[in-house]
Amino acid sequence: MHMKVRDVMTREAASVNGSTPFRDVAEVLIAHGVSAVPVVDGEGHVIGVVSETDLLCKEEFRDQFYREGYRPPLRARLREQASRRGGRREDRAHGETAAELMSAPPVTVRPYTSVVSAARLMAEHGVKRLPVVDDEGRLEGIVSRHDLLKVFARSDDDIVREVREDLLEGPLWADTSEVSVSASEGVVTLAGHMRRRGDARILVRMAERINGVLAVVDRLHWDVDDAPGPHG
Repeated sequence: MHMKVRDVMTREAASVNGSTPFRDVAEVLIAHGVSAVPVVDGEGHVIGVVSETDLLCKEEFRDQFYREGYRPPLRARLREQASRRGGRREDRAHGETAAELMSAPPVTVRPYTSVVSAARLMAEHGVKRLPVVDDEGRLEGIVSRHDLLKVFARSDDDIVREVREDLLEGPLWADTSEVSVSASEGVVTLAGHMRRRGDARILVRMAERINGVLAVVDRLHWDVDDAPGPHG
C-alpha cells in the first residue's frame, strides 16, 4: 500500500568520481541517456551531482556534444537554470573535473522513503532524479521522475485488486464482507454496508492512501454512528 523508493528505483546506477574529466562525464550522460549523474568518493558516498546544466557552463561541451540536433528551447532553458546558480557559474566554466563542476551538497533520498515524499522532494528542488543512498550516504541506486509517475499511473484493475486484497480481504478489525469496490480513472468507489461508521471512515482513509488513488467516493452505510462529531 505504502510504496517506497526501493520498490521503483533503478539499482544499477551510473556514477562518476570526483576526478572524472568533464568530457568523460559528458560521455556517461550521453551513453546512459540521462541528464545528471551522482559523484561518489572512494567508498561510494555521494558527494555531489553533476548535470547537463553544469556541463553547459563549458563552451567545449556545447560545441562538441550539442552542435547537431540541439534544440534552442532546451538550450535556453538550461542556460537560464545555470544562471540561477550565482557566482559559481564562472568557476564552473573553468572546471575540468566532476568535483569542480558538480552541485553540492547533493539532494538525496533513502530507499525506505515513500514515493510521495520523493516526488515532493523533486518538486521542491526542481530535479528529475535523485540518488538513493543508505543511512551512511553510500549510493544504492537512482529514482527518477518517470519511476514515480509509473506508480501514480496505475491501472484501475491494479488499484481495485490492491483495495480488495489488502483492505477488504486482509486481516482488518472489521467485517467488510458486504463492501464492494470499483475504480474509474483512479477514483475509487466503496459501496455497501458496515457495522460501525467509525470503521467505514477508517476504510475510506486507508483506501485514499493507496498508490494511484486520486479520490475515494464513500457510498458506505452503517448501523452504529460511533464516529466523533465535528468538534470531537
